[in-house]
Amino acid sequence: MKLIFHYLKKHKLLFSLDLICAASFALTELGIPTLFGRMTNNYIDHGPQSFYYQCFGLILLAAVITTIGMSLLAYTSSKLSTMIVYEIRKDLFAHVMTFSIEEVDHFTVSSLITRTSSDSFQIMQFCHQIFRSALLAPIMLVVCSILVVTTSPRLSWFVLGTIPIILVGAAAFFKAAGPLSKRQQKSVDRINQILRENLNGIRVIRSFNRQKTEEARFEKENKEYQTVTSKLFKLMSMSEPLFFFLMNLSVMCIYYFAALLIQNNQIQLGELLMFVEYLFHCMMSVLVVCMICMMYPRAAVSAKRIEEVLETKPSIQSSGTHQLDHVDSLEFKNVSFAYPDSKSHSLSNISFQAKAGQKIALIGATGSGKSTVTKLISRFYDPNEGWIEINGQDIRTYTVESLRRQTALVSQKAHLFSGTIKDNITFGNRQASDDEILKAVKLAQAEAFVNERENGWNDLVSEEGTNLSGGQKQRLSIARAIVANTGLYILDDSFSALDLATDAKLRKALEPIQKKALFLIVAQRVSSILDCDQILVLDQGRLAACGTHQELYQSSELYRQIVLSQMSEEEAARYAK
Repeated sequence: MKLIFHYLKKHKLLFSLDLICAASFALTELGIPTLFGRMTNNYIDHGPQSFYYQCFGLILLAAVITTIGMSLLAYTSSKLSTMIVYEIRKDLFAHVMTFSIEEVDHFTVSSLITRTSSDSFQIMQFCHQIFRSALLAPIMLVVCSILVVTTSPRLSWFVLGTIPIILVGAAAFFKAAGPLSKRQQKSVDRINQILRENLNGIRVIRSFNRQKTEEARFEKENKEYQTVTSKLFKLMSMSEPLFFFLMNLSVMCIYYFAALLIQNNQIQLGELLMFVEYLFHCMMSVLVVCMICMMYPRAAVSAKRIEEVLETKPSIQSSGTHQLDHVDSLEFKNVSFAYPDSKSHSLSNISFQAKAGQKIALIGATGSGKSTVTKLISRFYDPNEGWIEINGQDIRTYTVESLRRQTALVSQKAHLFSGTIKDNITFGNRQASDDEILKAVKLAQAEAFVNERENGWNDLVSEEGTNLSGGQKQRLSIARAIVANTGLYILDDSFSALDLATDAKLRKALEPIQKKALFLIVAQRVSSILDCDQILVLDQGRLAACGTHQELYQSSELYRQIVLSQMSEEEAARYAK
């Protein structure tokens, strides 16, 4: 559990206080049976009344100290466990935010959610038990064992002989529970994945009447979780009766032999009462140790899963030292790329140049590599071969932060965050003034629908923008990119949800920005890229042709086919002049 120890080092003072509280509680709690035993013997022997009152006063004092110690122990253990898990979650989230798409795909979103929520909760529960009970149990067990032996060496054999049997049983449980706990957490991952997929794709599921199929899929995984969890509970249910059977057997034997010792005047009644109290505390300490052993496998699996994430280094390292503060040019030099675990290249030997003030279009069939080009520019992935330059320098020489600060990506599937419309528009530039926001809203053709909302741009956007239409979300995403005020704008089929009239107005409104920035446009509509300075035609990851619309219509058969699939030959010929 090196993960817990790593974070525990940061709270040495609080941990020391927790340990002191545990020790003070244990010592005062164990002093009470001794005083009761002496009071009993003093009463039977008709001892002085003053001794009786002295013991009573000491018991009352010990009870007060025990109460204070237990209260402080509960506070420190809760504080310590919640602080440790708070820091684990904070570091885990911060580390995941450094991941490239490759690492996120490797772990899966559902698994990362489970590790951040469920696994960290398992660790918090385990830590709370450790700091509250497990620190107390060894102290109680050691001191009680000594007191049991000194009180009655003969009777102590019944206690000391039972403890190893219980501990062996706990070790057997520990060995059996480990693999089951690992299966349980993986099952939670898969349940979360199925649930997430179904909630995100609820419209598709209903439109194809796949509810029953998805219910069966969920039921299968839910059954796996139920089966594994039942096995864990069975192990626990088997261990508890065994523990109490051994405890009751020990008590029965102790009372039987103690009666013989009392008859022979070899032990007093007060000593027997002390012995039974010590036995109770001793067994309770063993029970706590067993409970910790039962919790440990699940906590160990959870800690290991979190460590896997924290120890994973992002494949995209911000090793560059240069700051990118403007974009004058962009160049791909013999770039090839294949996604992890893919047998074929998504891009092969791609080369092209572009300058600020130009509009560059990417067009091609689905799977031709258009979106992959945009991902490489933003360094979501790095090329396997070749390199990409901005302003004549390899983009890897720039810090990732400054590179992405100069790159505004508007994807086809517009993603909005819960919050206000204004929060979403200023997501990439929190210092934007109201005038800048208003200008961006107007340019993005979003002013009309924003003003129609009850609170204007202070109106709330629901999770993933479900209270907005696809076109509205795309326009807000474009406004967000405009407010970011970058040197390179990547529009990945980001006008697809707009009607033709709004599309035309928006492109016209963006012309002033296009004169000073570099625009890279991924498009399906030929009509939207007719005026581009350069059109790159991609085919199965290769650059099939490059040029203006007029040039490509005459020289590229592939481009000509794409054009004629969307407009008549007469119309296409007119634009090609």
